[in-house]
Amino acid sequence: MTEKKSSFLWTLEQGICYFSLACLILLPAAEAFLRVFFHSRFPASPGLIVHFLLSLGLFSGMNTTKAGDHLSIGLLQYSSNEKIKRIFAVCSGLLSAAAATVFAWCSVSFIKIYLSPPQLIGFIPDQVFALVMPIGYAVIAFRFARLTPLRGKARLLAVLAVLAGTFLSLPAIFKFLWGFDIPEFAYKINDGLFALAWYLKTPALILIILAAFWGTPLFVVIGAAALILIQGSGGEIDVVSNQIYTALTQNSFVAIPLFTLAGFFLSESKAGERLMVTFRSLVGWLPGGIIIAAVCMCAFFTSFTGASGVTILALGGILYTVLSENAPYPPKFSVGLLTASGSIGLLFPPSLPLILVGAATRTNTIHLFLGGIIPGIILVGTMILVGIVFSVKTKIPLESFQLKKAGAALKKSFLEILLPFLLVAGYFSGVLSLVEIGSAAVLYVLVVEVFVFKDIKVSEIKQVFAKAIPIIGGILSILALSQALSYYIVDTQGPERFARWLQSAISSKYLFLLILNLSLLVVGCLIDIFSAILIVLPLIFPLGAAYGIDPVHLGIIFLINLEAGFLTPPVGMNLFLASYRFRKPYVEIARYVLPFLFIQLGVVLIVTYIPVLSTYLTRLY
Repeated sequence: MTEKKSSFLWTLEQGICYFSLACLILLPAAEAFLRVFFHSRFPASPGLIVHFLLSLGLFSGMNTTKAGDHLSIGLLQYSSNEKIKRIFAVCSGLLSAAAATVFAWCSVSFIKIYLSPPQLIGFIPDQVFALVMPIGYAVIAFRFARLTPLRGKARLLAVLAVLAGTFLSLPAIFKFLWGFDIPEFAYKINDGLFALAWYLKTPALILIILAAFWGTPLFVVIGAAALILIQGSGGEIDVVSNQIYTALTQNSFVAIPLFTLAGFFLSESKAGERLMVTFRSLVGWLPGGIIIAAVCMCAFFTSFTGASGVTILALGGILYTVLSENAPYPPKFSVGLLTASGSIGLLFPPSLPLILVGAATRTNTIHLFLGGIIPGIILVGTMILVGIVFSVKTKIPLESFQLKKAGAALKKSFLEILLPFLLVAGYFSGVLSLVEIGSAAVLYVLVVEVFVFKDIKVSEIKQVFAKAIPIIGGILSILALSQALSYYIVDTQGPERFARWLQSAISSKYLFLLILNLSLLVVGCLIDIFSAILIVLPLIFPLGAAYGIDPVHLGIIFLINLEAGFLTPPVGMNLFLASYRFRKPYVEIARYVLPFLFIQLGVVLIVTYIPVLSTYLTRLY
């Protein structure tokens, strides 16, 4: 009976994820269709879309927790000492269970206090949609507790972690029970907890940062840090849930799951193989022609997935086979090139990080798209040039150009090559919004890969959704809690104070840019790109304004530095992913990537100190 109940709940949970994601695809498409052809609108469409994003964010987060796929630094997973790994896995699980419990209780208080009286979204009160927050975080807390590797009586530690989270949530629980007019004894308890948070703020933050390195999910680390900082400063902890709700009901964030899903449809089909054959047939006769094809493929896929890790995992096997087995490139060169090329598409539209930078800094997204094109071309061109030089030096044999073969290959992949041009035209012309472009991308790729090429069967669409949802859940979980930490940073006027101090300490704009480059390399090593944009960029943006740096140029500097940071030892994220994908030791991967990293750092300096590369196209627009 218990198994049947568990199976039913899992099916229900998956069903809500699929339904929410389907609504995010179909509602913007319906809105665009009615507006363009009938000058009408779908009733309550904007509100429904963002609240389905909220639903997807929490339920996909539950899914990601069950799959154990939340993003983390987790250096200790590479330790050979199983006992140490188990101890830290227990610590990570207990901390995660306690933190998720606090998020759940804060959400209950938030719904009652801040969403009262309820507002109708169509015919559904917003409080009904918001219920996914306490439900979602409660299930996440339960799953963290259950997945913690404890046996026998030690399982009680997981229960104690949930109880500890409940105890720390008492200010939110009291507010839920009595509103702002709480009894005297509750005031005393609250004061005690605020005092405790103030005294323990520094050691608690150090512990949380260390927890990130032993494998605690990044969204837990970020959320726990926000809770400590807010409560330690005398603030109300249910502000965290307020910010989660704000983040997951932002229209600009709706594009994230849509482009991620489009990327998964492309990677699960044979689009990669078709594009590779096309590029090889077109440029294989050139020195380094296969390198040109591989680098362009990586840039194409990363521009859609927005995450370089997905490119390495999805295309790494195919491209490694082409380079090292079908062509005589040494394995260490192939691995280094493919790992380094995994993130070079982040500067091309419709890159999700560019969209997020626009949302976080209120910079025109079209200007950011334009600003990334020339630096992106330089980065791609540099990697291609390295491949050409290596190919000539090692005398890699060329392929003969066959017009008939190239034409046939181009014909087969034409629909996929056409995709970015259609999306860019739809967005830059103003016909479609960013969210509608994301919806169009998913529908276009679905039709092409399922009904035209039939690489994916209709019955397998569900499997593509199932593979995409844990990744979507991981990204949205981080974005939601990053918004809370960003709120604290901005609310305390930290960026402005830091900008004033730095201006008094460093007068040279060029020295500031050099320090910024070094700092962002470290950031790129330590945290994922989505957290960095929402947490670190608000700190940097006032500094850019203080030194007279164009917002578009600053956004491109930020992203291109993070790209290089993904490859920077000792904890560059792409190094770990490549180690997993190519089944080679981490140290070897880092050694293979090093020459490509130095080349990318050179490009970073060029883009940083020649601002016109980022701003030229925006001036023409």
